[in-house]
Formats: sequence, C-alpha cells, structure tokens
Amino acid sequence: MSNRVAVYRKEHFNAAHRLHNPAWDAATNDRVFGKCSNPHFHGHNYELVVKLTGEPDAATGFVMDMKVLSDLVQENIIERFDHKNLNEDTAEFRSLNPTAENIAIVIYNILREKIEPKFDVQVRLYETERNFVDYPA
Repeated sequence: MSNRVAVYRKEHFNAAHRLHNPAWDAATNDRVFGKCSNPHFHGHNYELVVKLTGEPDAATGFVMDMKVLSDLVQENIIERFDHKNLNEDTAEFRSLNPTAENIAIVIYNILREKIEPKFDVQVRLYETERNFVDYPA
C-alpha cells in the first residue's frame, strides 16, 4: 500500500479582469458574460489552494516543505498576478480570456514546471466564496 499524502497551501491575490471575446460584438459579449464584460474591468479577491500529493520523505516526514511551496507560489504566481489587470498587465491573458478556468490552468502550468514530477499537483481557485474551479479536475 502506498503512503501517498495530499498537502495543501493556501495563498491569496487580488486582480482585475474583463471577460470578453473580441470576435463578438458588444451585445453578444454582454449577453454571454454580463457584468463581467464591463469594458472598465472588475476585480476579485482570489483564493488559491495548491494541492501536492506524494510520499513523505523518510528523513523529514514532509511531502514537501510548506515554506518551499509557499515561496514557489509567491515568486511565480502572486508576484506575477497580484494587484494586476490580468487582461492588460500579464502576457498570459493578452489573448486568453481570463476566466477562472483559464486562470487555474495557467497557474497549474506555471507551477507544474517548477515542481518535481514525482508529485501530483492540483490547483483550486476561488473567484468568489461560492465560485471555484479545480485543475486538473
């Protein structure tokens, strides 16, 4: 039997965005995205939970040192997206609609490159208290 354990690190960032498809007219964007298509943007207080699954190290007992994971998230995600307009201030969303789904996928891909392959990684992103996404599902 495997001794795989899931550990979680929760972080927070604030960002503005606009949900908008440039191939559509204003009426279609308003119908599909509603208030979220406001051309002056709107913001969220995002809660990010990174789940790491692996076997505890024999010497430390850690799956991964949570300080190391926190520093990784801070340096690669929080510094990149916190207090930014995702549509205008980040390369990742200049041509990608910054839905919660797409933000979670981008965050996962950034972190996946930085975390050893022996660990499974999952990102949970809360856009509001009631709306959140998991990637991979």
